[in-house]
Amino acid sequence: MSPTAKKTSLLLLGITALTCSRTLFFLFRDPEGPNLLVVTVLALLLYVASFIVWSFVPATSAIRKLLLCICTQILIVTGLYTIS
Repeated sequence: MSPTAKKTSLLLLGITALTCSRTLFFLFRDPEGPNLLVVTVLALLLYVASFIVWSFVPATSAIRKLLLCICTQILIVTGLYTIS
């Protein structure tokens, strides 16, 4: 995999982590709105989880790895929303 493709994939993982984190706290319907620090920390945790999946799961193509990592983020956010 070329370095540019890897950078692009990791950038997309960061963007989806921020989006998923922001969406989770938007769904809580807090009148004050989501706290930026909490959203950022959750996004960081989502990114680390997806990076672990990216690093250790062998996949045949970069697209499959990327989709698996994005699905991991979505599953974590769905689980957190279901618990609370």
